[in-house]
Amino acid sequence: MKKILLFYIFPFILFSCNKEENIPTSINYPSEQKSINLTVDGNVRRFVIYLPSGYNNAGKMPMIFALHGGGGSPEQMLSQIDFRTIAERDKIVLVYPEAFQEKWNDGRPTPANLLGIDDVNFFNQMCDYMIANYPVESSKIFATGISNGGFMTSRLGCELSNRIAAIAVDAATIEQTNIYPNCNPSNPLPAIYIHGTLDYFVPFNGGIMTVGEGGTVISHFQAITKWVEINNCETNPIITNLPDISNDGTTVVERKYSNVSNGNEVISYVISNGGHTWPQGVQSLPISLVGLTSQDMNANEVIWQFFKRHSQQ
Repeated sequence: MKKILLFYIFPFILFSCNKEENIPTSINYPSEQKSINLTVDGNVRRFVIYLPSGYNNAGKMPMIFALHGGGGSPEQMLSQIDFRTIAERDKIVLVYPEAFQEKWNDGRPTPANLLGIDDVNFFNQMCDYMIANYPVESSKIFATGISNGGFMTSRLGCELSNRIAAIAVDAATIEQTNIYPNCNPSNPLPAIYIHGTLDYFVPFNGGIMTVGEGGTVISHFQAITKWVEINNCETNPIITNLPDISNDGTTVVERKYSNVSNGNEVISYVISNGGHTWPQGVQSLPISLVGLTSQDMNANEVIWQFFKRHSQQ
């Protein structure tokens, strides 16, 4: 009787085991967005991450920090400057961090600066956290930002070039008194600067800022010259007038400076008549307050295509 039972039971066990072994193990996870708290220098800091669908099977992925402007938030930055479509298409991890009391310590007298908040260390710690917990390629970490977030992005390029592979700055340059004279990154670092000539908040030609936390900033072309020197690029750029596709009152001139020996590049985008805005971003504030938003270039796409060409050296 026992032999008969084993005869019937054994194939059932074998079938059950084989059935379990055939369950696919490479099912793609859906996209995921969540808020994370991280204690840095005794302060609880927050950032929002976005993981594209299939991130579990995508291998090591590039990562982009997207920094909001003064008074903003990760959620506001996501709604205004949304890289998620590109992240889904090309498999990128996105990190939208939150400034301390809504303002970054970019070298100007912001609340974070006056309180001695070490935002550079915050980004260093986020890099460690993301690399340890998610499939992030450590040599392909990038940073971009607007306004106060743009100034902070410049500071990251100056002081965290061992982690950041390239930067893209919009509606900002570099703080003049503290950051600019000490900007000597340990590694060459490709950079994009996008700036409207009629930016009411951050003067295109530099000088004292008369709104917000104030401070003194360098001009757009001083910032370009600084990064051209850092990357040892040719000083004569290739100049391209982008097509005026929108008839929105703005035009865009691209100036590309290259180092042919190592592929590094610095690119200036001057938005004639452009305001304190992100090209093809959401016009979240009235034109009377921030100026025109150019529709002649898709800043998200331009920045990502630039980042794709570079990795940390």
